[in-house]
Amino acid sequence: MCTAVSFKTKDHYFGRNLDYEYSYHETVTIMGRNYPLSFCKKAQNTNHFAMIGMAYVVNDYPLYYDATNEKGLSMAGLNFPGNAYYHSEDAKKDNIAPFAFIPWVLSQCQNIKEVKALLEHTNIANINSSASLPASPLHWMICDEEEAIVVESVKEGLKVYDNPIKVLTNNPPFDFHLLNLANYMNVTHQEVTNRFAKNVSINAFSRGMGSIGLPGDYSSASRFIKAAFVRNNSVCQDDEVSSVNQFFHILSSVAQQKGCVSVGDKFEYTIYSSCCNTSKGIYYYTTYDNSQINAINMHKENLQTSKIISYPLITKPTFINN
Repeated sequence: MCTAVSFKTKDHYFGRNLDYEYSYHETVTIMGRNYPLSFCKKAQNTNHFAMIGMAYVVNDYPLYYDATNEKGLSMAGLNFPGNAYYHSEDAKKDNIAPFAFIPWVLSQCQNIKEVKALLEHTNIANINSSASLPASPLHWMICDEEEAIVVESVKEGLKVYDNPIKVLTNNPPFDFHLLNLANYMNVTHQEVTNRFAKNVSINAFSRGMGSIGLPGDYSSASRFIKAAFVRNNSVCQDDEVSSVNQFFHILSSVAQQKGCVSVGDKFEYTIYSSCCNTSKGIYYYTTYDNSQINAINMHKENLQTSKIISYPLITKPTFINN
């Protein structure tokens, strides 16, 4: 399971936790503007926006988990089993495989307005990346610095939701998560006052009692509420260090630790957390075993390249001994 967040101070930041039971040896991957980008049913595009993100590279093709293009548009795919439904090919639309949906959008769109126009003639088709890699059941969060949407391909068709809360987790569908917010309207960051009984003296015995009722379990519905509360109450300076640190603190509030969520004989855990400064094209990440924040700037590479550039993750921690 996963959590994605959009957050703005002076710059705009977008990132996610990837929660799963094993890693595919993903890398931070930059796609140059002239990389021959294929969409299975569409002609190759060799002149498109460059992008940076986390990807599993198969046969020199990046299967992006999340990415940001050079115009600052960002996108992440999150697990959506049981609800995701990919349709048969539609001759009247552009048929895009689920694994190519992120580059399809980010290669040609600069903002949410352009994304919505593109989606009007897009069909996320039931096309596997290979015989050994069936299409993953996903839904997607897409953001520019002002707006966010959620895209879900379900049996009823392709649904596009405005996302004012700027958070996404997993099942149930996004409209449930928005409705579920009403159950937590009384949760607050402020000190509590007695509204239980006016004629009874009740005193708060601890700080933070305004957040009583805020869920702390690992379910996607609870993580949505917790991440939404932390994100929408976050306060920090607008400089880069403060903003990036705060973003990782938001993600850490819903991170998963090994041993707490059993998946058969394995355990789901937060494999990596990412934070991209979409305004500057700097991709930050941490891993489960290495909490040091590492940074890669896409603009330090030649973005005119026809190749992809991959940076293996630094997963071993460095301890400073004084």
